[in-house]
Amino acid sequence: MKQYIEFKKQRELGEILSDTFAFLRHEFKPFITIILKVSGPYILFFLISLVFYMYTVGDVFNFANIQSNSLDNFSPLLMLIALLLFAISGLLAYVFANSTAMHYIKSYINYGGRIDEFEIKQEVKDTFWSFIGLGILKWIVLIFAIMLCFFPVFYFIVPMAMVFSILVFEKRDAMDSFNYSFSLIKDEFWVTLATIIIIGIIVMVASYAFGLPAGIYSIIKMGIFSGEVDPGNMLSFSDPIYIILNIVSYAARFLLNLITVVAYVFIYFNLNERKNFTGTFEQIQRIGNTEE
Repeated sequence: MKQYIEFKKQRELGEILSDTFAFLRHEFKPFITIILKVSGPYILFFLISLVFYMYTVGDVFNFANIQSNSLDNFSPLLMLIALLLFAISGLLAYVFANSTAMHYIKSYINYGGRIDEFEIKQEVKDTFWSFIGLGILKWIVLIFAIMLCFFPVFYFIVPMAMVFSILVFEKRDAMDSFNYSFSLIKDEFWVTLATIIIIGIIVMVASYAFGLPAGIYSIIKMGIFSGEVDPGNMLSFSDPIYIILNIVSYAARFLLNLITVVAYVFIYFNLNERKNFTGTFEQIQRIGNTEE
């Protein structure tokens, strides 16, 4: 039998990290399978939009085309369409993948390590617009914080990391989830911030590793290693090999984002347990029912 991992308990930083990877290791196959079932079409749409976008902007930033004045037929409208498709498809893929991951964990908790696939799909569908609205609100806050100064971003990162978990596991609406997130992190801000930063560093390093092949290929293509730089090959975004390597890189980074999603859920339950003792009360209730 698979090992069941209890989410509703207090954890230190090391336990959050170890249990995140333990959950992904034990649940990897069914977890990834249902995410691909629900969000697969949107991820595919995102990758196709990425290819279209790279081909569209490739001619604009190709040094050879600039020298030969071959951009006369360039269409700003086409580039705008490519950018919009890329942004919309990325948003849809992100929302469906993250929502499916969280509702998988919710089903996993509710059924003691088992999941209800139909229920997961239905809840992802039911919370779609809440995820969209809360996601837009979250990024407006973060962008505004960045515009104000560097340090306010650190203050807003912590509650914004918790908003989707509150939405899913407490069944609050988008605005209530947003407001409650500040109350939830009030007494555990610095520890939670440190945890989020460490998780971010781990995922970032792994993401860079998957992006290395495309970077190395670009360097080789430009002839930097040989000392003979070819301006015609600089910024060759429409190169088929470069595009394939970037597709692999983006797909890998997309899956690595799931590490962050699972870790944030563990952080949420740690904060919730320290504040409300929900898991402790449930365990006491189960013990009482068993004795009866």
